Amino acid sequence: MDNYNTIAIGKQIWMDANLNVSQFRNGDKIPQVKINEHWKREGDEGRPACCYYDNDPSNGEKYGGLYNWYAVNDPRGLAPLGWHIPSDEEWTQLETFLDIDHAESMMKSAEGWEEGGNGNNESCFNALPAGYRYYYGSTYIGKCGIWWSSTECYEVSAWNRFLNYNKRNLSRGYIFRGKGLSVRCIKD
Repeated sequence: MDNYNTIAIGKQIWMDANLNVSQFRNGDKIPQVKINEHWKREGDEGRPACCYYDNDPSNGEKYGGLYNWYAVNDPRGLAPLGWHIPSDEEWTQLETFLDIDHAESMMKSAEGWEEGGNGNNESCFNALPAGYRYYYGSTYIGKCGIWWSSTECYEVSAWNRFLNYNKRNLSRGYIFRGKGLSVRCIKD
């Protein structure tokens, strides 16, 4: 796929959907890991991996893939040509432009979030609650969306951004690199 739907937010151009690729930019396959013990091993050993929520490819069509940080930061390139994974600073620029106090509602999709957690998607970011993957499997679809940054934090973590169905803010946090999170790309 060479064409991506985009949105302009401030001076940044973002993809309007979560990334859903099965190959690195150089054509190498990204290992799709379905077994929990294998997912744990890949993360513990610092190797790239991807999956779909509940190992169901139809979830990838809607929510995008879930990637560990080692896939995000692999030198073969996870992002398509002309794109990159946003740094922590680029996420901060997005938050600043949207106004951190209002970013959550403006970024969230207008449907799909549990218990009244939908946003107004005013920014057209269309953040979906794709959940995430950890050692024991996928969890929290409908309840949260978490996106990687390319920026490391401590020895085994990286920065991310997090939206939750029952919270009214976009949160910045760090998380173990072996978890499977969503990815949004930003134009070079």
